[in-house]
Amino acid sequence: MLIFPAIDLYGGSAVRLFKGDYNQMTVYSTDPLSVAKDFEAKGATYIHMVDLEGAKDGTTPNLSVVSAIAQNTSLRVEIGGGIRSMETVDKYISAGVYRVILGTAAINDRPFLEAALEKYGEKIAVGADVKDGFVAIKGWLETSSVSCEEFFSDMEKLGVRTVICTDISKDGAMRGTNRTLYKTLSERFSVDIVASGGVSSMEDIKALRDMQLYGAIVGKAYYVGAIDLSEAIALAAGKEEA
Repeated sequence: MLIFPAIDLYGGSAVRLFKGDYNQMTVYSTDPLSVAKDFEAKGATYIHMVDLEGAKDGTTPNLSVVSAIAQNTSLRVEIGGGIRSMETVDKYISAGVYRVILGTAAINDRPFLEAALEKYGEKIAVGADVKDGFVAIKGWLETSSVSCEEFFSDMEKLGVRTVICTDISKDGAMRGTNRTLYKTLSERFSVDIVASGGVSSMEDIKALRDMQLYGAIVGKAYYVGAIDLSEAIALAAGKEEA
């Protein structure tokens, strides 16, 4: 299993939200590139990034930060947040991003999703941000009528390779991840699942690894010192036990 340390961007800074609430934001660093370089030094090979401003309005205000990390580290960058046009996908791929995550667009704009998959294949992932069993959109500000399992089934049929699945109720709460959800999804679907939201202990990482998930995102737990990134990467790779 891969570990994806996370940087959420707002105003050029690395921040975290509590349960997706923009009014409960903590700024962890005003220099995201140095944070990314620290991830790299600790053995990370991937980085998960979200443009929180873009998630709300569909723009790319933090493109320069994302580009700097892609071009100045060896990390494979995946980025999500308000990617609703091919022009935006092209911008990120041209900037050196490894994988682009479509969230709202995967629900609301099927022709765009299909076109992006046709053009970029496995460089396109989708985000399933789950709230009360349904997929949330527009920066988690709205909940769609599409259930989590319907969404996974649909994406699998379309040929989507990677789905980043976030349980919003767990995100940033440091109360553990939704192991039941990921176990159910991993047993039912063949897509690569990245677990996100509430991964807050080495026990969480071991449990997700034992489900043979593709990856897990570590955010707040890293920033507050609850998870040692180097140890988490080793554990996820099966090199040691918690």
